Amino acid sequence: MSRVVSFRRMEDGTREDYLLLDESERRYAQGLADRVLESLRKLDHTLYGYPVTRLQHSLQAATRAQRAGADEELVVGALLHDIGDELAPYNHSEMAAAILRPYVRPEVTWIVEHHGLFQNYYYVHHFGGDRHARERLRGHHWYEACVHFCAAWDQCSFDPDYESDSLESFEPLLRRILARTPHDPRYQTPLA
Repeated sequence: MSRVVSFRRMEDGTREDYLLLDESERRYAQGLADRVLESLRKLDHTLYGYPVTRLQHSLQAATRAQRAGADEELVVGALLHDIGDELAPYNHSEMAAAILRPYVRPEVTWIVEHHGLFQNYYYVHHFGGDRHARERLRGHHWYEACVHFCAAWDQCSFDPDYESDSLESFEPLLRRILARTPHDPRYQTPLA
């Protein structure tokens, strides 16, 4: 049996308790890439009605980004942008961004976090919604990058005839990005 902390309430925890939990959480985090890959594979069996599965859509978006010369972080962002669909269908963008945030620069996180709002441009008017709602963010310095992400890689990746790269081909890149030290300053771009 593994060791457990001595407390029943966090306020009663000791330094040794929290060192134990830190060690446990670090070991658990080492399996993140495996859990993310498993979640991506599940997207092959969810959200019917599209001409491709959510996994195929994600692979198309990542393949388009890679073929366009996007950097590795944006490619992984494209691969994971819809990973939250299964558990958070109405705020999937935020969930995907939360997974990526410790490992990529803030620009990529911002794009992934806002891509749902930016994608509304293509369809929400059919339901009486405001397709220009993204305009409230127009002054943001990553606004155009998010427009490009959606136009070039996301909204066009529902093509059953598009030959995308396999999930296995993206696996080494995904593992490399998610193996980074969380919030390592080498992988973070200042907001200014």
